[in-house]
Amino acid sequence: MARITGVDIPREKKIRISLRYLYGIGPMLSDKILETTKIDPEKRVKDLTEEEVNLIRDAIDKEYTVEGELRKQVQMNVKRLIEIGSYRGQRHRRNLPVWGQRTRTNARTKRGLRKTVAGRGQKRGSKK
Repeated sequence: MARITGVDIPREKKIRISLRYLYGIGPMLSDKILETTKIDPEKRVKDLTEEEVNLIRDAIDKEYTVEGELRKQVQMNVKRLIEIGSYRGQRHRRNLPVWGQRTRTNARTKRGLRKTVAGRGQKRGSKK
């Protein structure tokens, strides 16, 4: 396995797909990195030479923020929003959706399992 920024990328996949295993690198960025290093995107990782791997590693280290550094940056941004008390920070603190989605129904992933509340549901004595 080739190791880039502390992550082992899969050997059997094409390099353009394998680079996406790094946090912070998606399809567009992967293609852009391979274009700047002049490496064929259809080449498999196992077929790369050590020199090509070093080229990719250097390009990523110089140009982009990835993996642990990027995760830390995102955490600090969320922490800052919470500390200044912005609306987005309050939503993060309460573990609710941040970008305006409805929460009366849906949002189960963010809100977690249902909590049963007494008095909800059918009223006694009411007919359908």
